[in-house]
Amino acid sequence: MSDSVKTLKADLCIIGAGSGGLSAAAGAAMLGLKVVLYEKHEMGGDCLNYGCVPSKALLSAAKAAAGVREAKKYGIRTQDPKTDWDAVKAHVSGAIATIAPVDSQERFEGLGVTVIREAARFADKKTIVSDTSCTQARRIIIATGSRAFIPPIEGLKDVPFLTNETIFTLPELPEHLVILGGGPIGVEMAQAFTRLGSKVTVIEMGRAMPRADADHAAIAIKTLREEGVTVLEQHKAQRVMQENGHIRVHTDNGTATPVIDCSHLLVATGRRAVLDGLDLEKGGVEYSQKGITVGDTLRSHSNPRVWALGDAAGMEQFTHIAGWHASVFTRRAFFKQGTRASSLPVPAVTYTSPEVAQLGLTEAEARTKFGGKVTTSAFPFHENDRAIAEGKTLGECKLVLHKGKLVGASIVGEGAGDILQLVSVAMSNGLKLTALTNFISPYPTRAEVVKRAASAHFTPVVFSKNARRLVGLLQRIP
Repeated sequence: MSDSVKTLKADLCIIGAGSGGLSAAAGAAMLGLKVVLYEKHEMGGDCLNYGCVPSKALLSAAKAAAGVREAKKYGIRTQDPKTDWDAVKAHVSGAIATIAPVDSQERFEGLGVTVIREAARFADKKTIVSDTSCTQARRIIIATGSRAFIPPIEGLKDVPFLTNETIFTLPELPEHLVILGGGPIGVEMAQAFTRLGSKVTVIEMGRAMPRADADHAAIAIKTLREEGVTVLEQHKAQRVMQENGHIRVHTDNGTATPVIDCSHLLVATGRRAVLDGLDLEKGGVEYSQKGITVGDTLRSHSNPRVWALGDAAGMEQFTHIAGWHASVFTRRAFFKQGTRASSLPVPAVTYTSPEVAQLGLTEAEARTKFGGKVTTSAFPFHENDRAIAEGKTLGECKLVLHKGKLVGASIVGEGAGDILQLVSVAMSNGLKLTALTNFISPYPTRAEVVKRAASAHFTPVVFSKNARRLVGLLQRIP
């Protein structure tokens, strides 16, 4: 081995400084363990630099523009908003810069972590190497995240398409943005750029927002269309080409072949785990296109020294799941607990206006799993006093029940992601449905919809003939 290569020994070696890797690194370091962390790109990973943070910052700017347009319904006279794209980008980059110190190399080195800003790969089952280092570790975490999946569409690789890594730094606001994919990234960006002044078309080969409750997804998509977004569901992009400085997308919907011309093309057709360059074969680590082959323990089936967190584990692709995986790893590896990745129900939020928030099973998934023993209990936003006062009455809270037990929930409406956390606490801790009725909710708040939806489930029993008869009998007692 070259004298220029530094040899290290560690209790834990981590590849990837995104949410999962950083959380695991911080936990291990604060427990007094020797940690080596490799990151070849930006600290903070995709979420901070190209995903959650910039997208929500862009959505906030777009929401401000929408607020100006809506002001007249509250009796406020305004002029149509004008977008200063450079200033919007400054807001986005400012959000990233403000959060970045929490994920910075300096912070983690201050915790005692050895941070190596180089690409890492396996040399053998217990050794990770880079250009200037060789680390032998008792445990190894792969937390390399994911990148945009580029579908095999004819001509796509020959045109200047965008992904989430490039959409936030465009030199100009798109004149007409075509988005391939109607999932969370696609619909969020569609609404954001429409509100900022772009013409937007979404091309989705199936149903837009396919993983959300169908009824609630329909409400969000209807809103996008009302705001001017063209959403083409059941349309498959077949061929892409560039002509006279414009991009032309040929589609097929089964009966016709519409052609859409645009100035910019965003690919948002899903994500794939980043595993290339890791030399996983040398590490004896089995993997597939989905990610590292792990079970509910997040531990490699083929090399028990190796664990996978976040998108690299081939499960749900959310930042909060990566953080949860780090907790599962810490509990299992260091405290010898039996926590599993599937121990808690998984929340998901699409941050359109209205937001669509999902926890556990959708109604359709529950009926497929449990059949006719599934019921729902719902409460609409248009009967919530806070929603009425603020003029944001679109939406509802729907609880999904199996034999009276919470198995899922979906909320569509203003602040749905925050409201969902009431249900998340109940489901995660095995609380009965009555727990969502047995608390005092401050008035007026939108979160009251959860209590009202839960209470609606018990209304037929509480106010039944038998209940009235019992009350009548009890009233005879002095």
